[in-house]
Amino acid sequence: MQDKVKTIVDKSHWDFVHNLASDAKWTPGLREIFEYRDLGIAEGSKGDYVAHIVKANGKEMADQVQKWHCHECDFQFVMVLNGEATFEYEGEGTKTIKKGDVILQKPYIKHREIHCSKDFEVLEIVSPADFKTVTFDD
Repeated sequence: MQDKVKTIVDKSHWDFVHNLASDAKWTPGLREIFEYRDLGIAEGSKGDYVAHIVKANGKEMADQVQKWHCHECDFQFVMVLNGEATFEYEGEGTKTIKKGDVILQKPYIKHREIHCSKDFEVLEIVSPADFKTVTFDD
């Protein structure tokens, strides 16, 4: 059975990853109002995926994500770990996501943030790891 799985999806080039919460390093990232904890998945999957925890850091400022934008990616999964946020998605309307909620964003879907709580924290998994964000004029 394992040989059959390998022929269907060969990820033998991936490395095993054990990312310890006790060793977490929070760094700046795409948005200044958040801190990011890289979970080691980009390196382990050789760039196929990235996984990180994103949490609000107390800063309040407008940024590019509040404009309409999309992510150039094949897969984007978001699970809310704490707090809540409201987004507007092209063709899907306004969605408020709260602790425990999950969003599977369609590739390239245009969206924008309307509101984000001060305690907002999410687990985000995206493919590929080096995805780009494109903003649009309103």
